[in-house]
Amino acid sequence: VQLQASGGGLVRPGGSLRLSCAASGNFARYDVMAWYRRAPGKQRELVAHITSGGGTNYAGSVKGRFTISRDSAKNTVYLQMNSLEAEDTAVYYCKMMTLLGVYWGQGTLVTVSS
Repeated sequence: VQLQASGGGLVRPGGSLRLSCAASGNFARYDVMAWYRRAPGKQRELVAHITSGGGTNYAGSVKGRFTISRDSAKNTVYLQMNSLEAEDTAVYYCKMMTLLGVYWGQGTLVTVSS
């Protein structure tokens, strides 16, 4: 199983980005897909997750600004990030949890700076 994350980049404060995480390989379904991030000098933290049933959950710091969604036909999960702040600067990782194991993507860098 491979997860390919993309969509990171440099954006000004207040701007938006959409991250994508495409899953491929031998798996039937996932239980949960999630986005994590690791900011410079900080520990990795959960940003948002979405279950196979469509339930979502967000970190308090991003609630109301970020939206996680999925395209089941494409085995892809998205993270729409609006009203970005300097504190959102981090490497963002996607994670997939299935009955057979846990898988991580390679990370995509988001830099919020003027």
